[in-house]
Amino acid sequence: MTEDIRLAFAHPSERAEASSQTPYDRISLRDYIVEVEIGAFQQERGTLQRVRFNVVVEVLPLTGPIDDDVDRILSYDKVTEAIGVELHAERINLLETLAARVAERILLEPQAERVFVRIEKLDRGPFALGVEIVRARDGLDLAGQDHVEAPHPRVVYLSNGAIEAPHLTGWIDQLAAMDAPLIICVGASDMPAVQADNALAQRRIDLLAIEQNGWRLAAKDRRCMVVGTRTELDWAMKNDQICVWAPSKIVLDAVDGPSASPRDAVSLVAWFAEDISAMELLVVGAPEPVTPIPVRALSVDVVNLS
Repeated sequence: MTEDIRLAFAHPSERAEASSQTPYDRISLRDYIVEVEIGAFQQERGTLQRVRFNVVVEVLPLTGPIDDDVDRILSYDKVTEAIGVELHAERINLLETLAARVAERILLEPQAERVFVRIEKLDRGPFALGVEIVRARDGLDLAGQDHVEAPHPRVVYLSNGAIEAPHLTGWIDQLAAMDAPLIICVGASDMPAVQADNALAQRRIDLLAIEQNGWRLAAKDRRCMVVGTRTELDWAMKNDQICVWAPSKIVLDAVDGPSASPRDAVSLVAWFAEDISAMELLVVGAPEPVTPIPVRALSVDVVNLS
């Protein structure tokens, strides 16, 4: 076995030492195993599998006496905390995505200079499937990431009656002029829903029915863009794009998903509004849901939404 091949499968701590040109100190987390739902394949949904983390963080040597002061060093807890935060933020399909997010979160710590992250799935066969990445502080734009506040949108639920209202365009004009990013949500259309014998299949069908109705709404006003991922939502909210929420991905990927059925669209939207930290939930043409988010419920006959 050549040295390159040996190092390719060596522990990240050995790889860090071999590739370092700076006298870094290193802290490491070895063989940290958690059970999590992760994966892009259908058979990986609804099933926990073991995932092993090996992480090495390189830090500049401390100057002066340490004085046995934990506040002067990068605690191991920060490494396991970074893993836990990213695993609980949302359901993730790719190990590459998880590794990058864990690395970037660790590099938010002021002591961290470079981080090696290796993640392996242990239950996909009689072997380990994994990915390893290296990220350095000077290779990432981390300025301000630890204190930038996410936008707080106004979430608006429109009933089918509201979608067909003659003053729909006027409502969108008013909402677009208000002081927050706008996300519009709908339920399924009034057409009879397709029925399936399997509960998981039915849930997907019901979510897709909502998305079909969202496209119907978007076709009525070109300012509206159907959006289904958090990345797209974040971009849209920062760029004044009006969104129509397509719920399938966010609902199915949620670690703590909604208890409401997609057929109870108002409750589903209330869960989404809370999950995305909305400043307000405006419900037009439907009963007011129970939620800690501030709610206004208005009739379809109302012309002025302010």
